[in-house]
Amino acid sequence: MALTPALIFDLDGTLVDTAPDLLAALNVVLAQEGRRTMGLADMRYLVGHGARAMLAEAMRRTGEPAPAGRLPGLMDAFVAHYRDHLADESRPFPGVETTLSAFAQSGARMGVLTNKPQELAAPLMAELDLARFFGAIHGAGRFSYTKPDARVFHHVVDELGGAGAGAIMIGDSTTDVATARAAGVPVVLMSYGYTPDPVETLGADAVTDAFDTLPEIIERILGGGE
Repeated sequence: MALTPALIFDLDGTLVDTAPDLLAALNVVLAQEGRRTMGLADMRYLVGHGARAMLAEAMRRTGEPAPAGRLPGLMDAFVAHYRDHLADESRPFPGVETTLSAFAQSGARMGVLTNKPQELAAPLMAELDLARFFGAIHGAGRFSYTKPDARVFHHVVDELGGAGAGAIMIGDSTTDVATARAAGVPVVLMSYGYTPDPVETLGADAVTDAFDTLPEIIERILGGGE
């Protein structure tokens, strides 16, 4: 049987709105440091840059920047809280579960490629009952390199059985575009994600604000349609 295309999804800002729980963990650390807490509107667009960058920026915005030597300890405190509260408020974006179910029923091969640490990504997917849709979940730490290194994209595709009829990246950020370009595959971006830049300016092959439009978009791109 011929392979179906490999659909590779980012996690935060693409499949799941994780910002509320990430912000809650961030605010725990800020409070422990005697800093004021931050609102979701202040920090939402930093989520896509990773926890370390978000934490460093939050410290800068609330007082003296954290010395480089303090960041590892602050990160440990952040991860310790976040690990215990991964899915308190995090939820799949509208249309995600029904669309993934439809993809699965059609025999699609799906994987997750995220720069969220593997120790957090896999439990989150399981907690939200999304892991059942995916043949591979690759987070940071499985290899010494992360997105946008093309090698991690190819690792996910290989774990799914190879490119077969092609592969495509579905994400929300410039990192996802860079990953796709490095891997030589098309990319679709979700406009509701965490990028601070206008998503239409990032150079994706397609942009959509609704997850349930992906089947049509992917068919058009990989099927060679107009």
